Amino acid sequence: MPASLHNHTPLCGHAEGTPEAYVDAAIAAGLDAFGVSEHAPVLPEPFDDWRMRMADLPAYLDWVDRARDHAADRIRVRCGLECDWFDDSAAWIETLAGKHDWDHLIGAVHYLDGWNFDHPEQQAAWSSADVSDVWTRYWRTVARMADSGLFDIIAHPDLIKKFGHHPSGDLNRWYEPTIDAIAASGCAIELNTAGWEKPCAEAYPSPTFLELACSAGIPLVISSDGHAPHEVARGFPRGIEVARAAGYRETCDFEGRRRVALPL
Repeated sequence: MPASLHNHTPLCGHAEGTPEAYVDAAIAAGLDAFGVSEHAPVLPEPFDDWRMRMADLPAYLDWVDRARDHAADRIRVRCGLECDWFDDSAAWIETLAGKHDWDHLIGAVHYLDGWNFDHPEQQAAWSSADVSDVWTRYWRTVARMADSGLFDIIAHPDLIKKFGHHPSGDLNRWYEPTIDAIAASGCAIELNTAGWEKPCAEAYPSPTFLELACSAGIPLVISSDGHAPHEVARGFPRGIEVARAAGYRETCDFEGRRRVALPL
């Protein structure tokens, strides 16, 4: 089974479970590696109510150490961060990158001009939004995030579809420029299986985006975005089928921010 590098801990405020329970679930699923990528701090604090704060960083590293101790030599445990991208955040992310010898940094876009479009309690804004305009702003932001060169993995690339809002017409007009930026950056994307549990009822990204990414030579990680032990590797058999249908024959793991290929 692939490595699942995008999972969370109770420090984000909306996840649950002990390190030992997560590791046991990863071993039971047959994963090649288990990775934790907590929502990284954003300044000024408190920025929102669903991420760890800077004061939590020692506890986070202790959590990962507990997971590694429990795993012993049964499974590799990776330590990373899921970093929110804002157009003025490059210096802060570079600071975070220097706080630890991370295995991977994941870049994510959850906010547009202060609007957390990913949050169920902020969905009323869609009623007055121009969906095409929102999509344009989102995909341009993802492209700028890739252009920064700060990340190893782009999280849930088409998260903007989470609540089922799609513009009309050919979506490739948004996909293709973003694919070009990601390919030029050299970073991987994730096939995030959590999307099947959301209103969009589709993994992130869409099969079309995934096919374009494969054709462009963009590496792939399959991730469950688990927030509880029972969510570790959820949907992976289906995710592997989707990845193979898009043309992928390998996924990747990261160690010390170096990419390692894994046969799919």
